[in-house]
Amino acid sequence: METRVNILQTQPEAYKAMMGLEKYIASTSLTPTHKELIKIRASQINGCAYCINMHTKDARKMGETEQRIYLLNAWRETSLYTEEEQAILAMTEEVTLIQNHLSKATYDNARKLFDEKYIAEIIILITTINAWNRIAIATEMAID
Repeated sequence: METRVNILQTQPEAYKAMMGLEKYIASTSLTPTHKELIKIRASQINGCAYCINMHTKDARKMGETEQRIYLLNAWRETSLYTEEEQAILAMTEEVTLIQNHLSKATYDNARKLFDEKYIAEIIILITTINAWNRIAIATEMAID
């Protein structure tokens, strides 16, 4: 595939705004593992090859295991993920597939595990990676 339009070149202010979200996310209290699990799982759901490729590489660099990466799309069927990670993955799926809404049960479970600040940071990251997925898919960003 060949990239259709380069957002950075054609809309640098929009790209700068997206990078502002990335700067914010870097400053949050979200753990590196939580960040990468959210990015990979949302990208899997959206079918974004560019982002799956990028974030699985990033996860490996930070020490994530191949097994956990490979089983991420079947996280409910394994005991490899902590209770906190499971809550985050459930939120990621429900916010990414927003037509089904973030359920009360999923939100209430997250409230048991995280404070409001952490939940807000999770939601912002899920929203941001979904925006990046849509940009990458719509512009057919090429995998390096």
